[in-house]
Amino acid sequence: MKIAILSRNARLYSTARLVEAARERGHVVRVLDPLRCYVRIAPGDVAIRYKGKALRDIDAVIPRIGTSSTFYGTAVLRQLEMMGVYTPNPSDAVLRARDKLRCLQILAAQGLDMPVTVFGDNPDDTNDVLAMLGDPPHVIKLNEGSQGTGVVLAEKRSASQSVVEAFRGLYANFLVQEFIGEANGSDLRCFVVGKKVVAAMQRDASPGEFRANLHRGGSASAAILSAEEKRIAVRAAAALGLGIAGVDLLRSKRGPLLLEVNASPGLEGIEAATGVNVSAQIIQHLEKHAKPKK
Repeated sequence: MKIAILSRNARLYSTARLVEAARERGHVVRVLDPLRCYVRIAPGDVAIRYKGKALRDIDAVIPRIGTSSTFYGTAVLRQLEMMGVYTPNPSDAVLRARDKLRCLQILAAQGLDMPVTVFGDNPDDTNDVLAMLGDPPHVIKLNEGSQGTGVVLAEKRSASQSVVEAFRGLYANFLVQEFIGEANGSDLRCFVVGKKVVAAMQRDASPGEFRANLHRGGSASAAILSAEEKRIAVRAAAALGLGIAGVDLLRSKRGPLLLEVNASPGLEGIEAATGVNVSAQIIQHLEKHAKPKK
């Protein structure tokens, strides 16, 4: 099978591990920088080229699209889909997950519990928007942030208002959520491949930090999930149309809460913490669903 990986950097851990896993299983694999791909769009004649050469006979593509290249990267992915290339994470699913507000709206419609979230645009409505959420602490986060960037904890109502005003001054789209204090700075990363959770880790924030992201100095260890936590993770990925997803949960007094869903979850932390060869699981998923071209 011929596999393409859309990634800006072939040396990144996740990209390199996918290449290694694919080659170990006898596949031909190539890393493509999505920003070097360009397309032709015409009725009955769609094509894609990479550094001057046509891309043909690709059986499957794994998107590893960063936040900064979402628009262009998903356009390239969509072009490959139009050419009949299989992908576990279609372009529309990536876009649904990348937009935190849209993601939460979809998941809430599925009845999945999550921290209460509010969203408003007009400064005149700020007080009432925060009143809809309840008493602080509040978590204010950028709608398209990643790896813990653009996430602020406001412990007083006045602080919440100040952060909201600052984000509005930057013309940024943001959400405000309730703070789940009993999580104690920990969350769960559930790695979903297909219709099951193949690995899970608990991430713990560093002292003085409330964000458990490993990029923020957090630590990770293997986690044992309850049946309910596994069910929520699989349902969340399926609701967004993702075959590969990192689903983040919080353990709260009212049960597991869905925090967010990542369409390009990193492999380094989860493989190190659990010892599971997640990369091989992803390649096996492609083998089951992609149809090699004759």
